[in-house]
Amino acid sequence: MSHYSERNHPMSQISVAEFQALIDSELPLVKLFGMHTEDIANGTARLRMHFNPDLIRPGGTIAGPALMALADATLYAVVLGMIGKVELAVTTSLNINFLRKPPQEDVIAEGRILKLGKRLAVGEVLLYSTGSDEPVAHVTGTYSIPPLPDNR
Repeated sequence: MSHYSERNHPMSQISVAEFQALIDSELPLVKLFGMHTEDIANGTARLRMHFNPDLIRPGGTIAGPALMALADATLYAVVLGMIGKVELAVTTSLNINFLRKPPQEDVIAEGRILKLGKRLAVGEVLLYSTGSDEPVAHVTGTYSIPPLPDNR
């Protein structure tokens, strides 16, 4: 089990396999949206959402709620990569700017921490279509971190 005092450790506080198992078991939308964790480091994470024709909205683009869910899961990975497996770290705000229409392809989410405090973590995520260097969306979000247990 990780402790918040280890936040400055240069390696991730949760492995890709541990994070994927956590979201697979606790977040049913992960399987529905086809999300897969590719990388977690200290302060960064990369997830992929496999293309699914059931996620297309009118106009032939990937639905915004699916993109938001991918970004939120990516921020969760970023935060847990820094503080360890703290399941009760929760989203308090999420803002998305849709920049261009994503094609019907996998979407890659690359997240990073902007500020990690004792009770709040602020991060950002850029969403890309497979094979493109131009982001389809930019997301910022804040996570609430529960207080440390008293028995430390």
